[in-house]
Amino acid sequence: MGKNRVYICIDLKSFYASVECRERNLDPFKVNLVVADPERSDKTICLAVSPAMKARGVPGRCRVFEIPPDLEYVIAAPRMQLYIDYSARVYQIYLRYIAKEDIHVYSIDEVFMDVTDYLEMYRMSAKELSIRIMEDVLENTGITAACGIGTNLYLAKIALDITAKHADDHIGILNEESYIAELWNHKPLTDFWRIGHGISRRLERAGITTMGEVAAADEDMLYKMFGIDAELLIDHAWGRESATMGDIKAYKPRSNSISSGQVLSRDYGFEEGRLIVKEMADLLCLELVEKGMITDSITLHVGYSNRLDRKPAHGTASMSVTTSAASRIMESTVQLYDRIVDRHTPVRRMSLTFNNVVEETYQQYDLFTDPAKLEREHKMQKAILNIKGKYGKNALVRGMNLQAGATTMERNCQIGGHKSGC
Repeated sequence: MGKNRVYICIDLKSFYASVECRERNLDPFKVNLVVADPERSDKTICLAVSPAMKARGVPGRCRVFEIPPDLEYVIAAPRMQLYIDYSARVYQIYLRYIAKEDIHVYSIDEVFMDVTDYLEMYRMSAKELSIRIMEDVLENTGITAACGIGTNLYLAKIALDITAKHADDHIGILNEESYIAELWNHKPLTDFWRIGHGISRRLERAGITTMGEVAAADEDMLYKMFGIDAELLIDHAWGRESATMGDIKAYKPRSNSISSGQVLSRDYGFEEGRLIVKEMADLLCLELVEKGMITDSITLHVGYSNRLDRKPAHGTASMSVTTSAASRIMESTVQLYDRIVDRHTPVRRMSLTFNNVVEETYQQYDLFTDPAKLEREHKMQKAILNIKGKYGKNALVRGMNLQAGATTMERNCQIGGHKSGC
């Protein structure tokens, strides 16, 4: 039987806000700072608020208008590329202590580590090693970290999310016994990893409001409510988690896809919406070429105006070729858009997905395809990528990107829908 595993989960506290404070030589625990785009309305969501604001009761993902009017604060426009650069620096610090095979990057500001085989080598406890890493991060980046330590991945995450918040040293520690003793009566259930408001409401209707009550509940009832997902819920209620770092590293999805989505700044008419999906298809095609991948199927999801209680348009189209050529994919995308979207209803949200993404070696043609023509287009797409890589994403654009209502040039200066700082 193998040795008991020890995991740590490290999170960079109020990461975006802490970076902006660091750049301004401000103390995030003393200064009120909000990361939000000042050019948008006061309904825009704050990407982060400083710990000082959280201490005053301001939630981390509030909207600007929800901030108390009598509270003075600094507003910082998002700089996503800067945050990525900081995250990369922090990751390099982690690599000083733990090999990449034992690190799983969960998000831009959070990682899991399996430290089992390092404690004996460093002659440290898990807490001592965590403190060493956290101090290194603070010294070299100015960012304060929090940490959860657990005997499995789930407990490390819960120790971070719940227990560490109440610890002066920002470190929480849990095993199955302490989890049951300390957190079986904890409320609300939404504080627990993977329990959202929808699951919480369904459990509450069954009279279940704590993890202890989940553990005591009739399992057949839970399986009727949640299907196979009940198995994970029951395990987590007992503080159990079977997945290991090795499982995460070995995981390969059955099918691959790439997607792009955006919420438009205003209601768009049918023709304007068609322009947007063409732009999105073009950019995703370049992403395919960059990755050496191809696709044979697209899925489009279009949400209508927020003013209307209208079911979104949704559809999938298969192509007779497996390709990355923008000419073929954009044509199929526009045909799908014309087929599923109501011409008389304004649109507001769009999501485009390329399905069944595989390597270029699996490229297939139909009887009506000119392989030489597609090869010329492929070389042109690679040339476009080279120019964009050297001179910037907006160095070379299509004519449609200059039309009124087009969003590509603006989105080329964004990461994840927020300003990159370019």
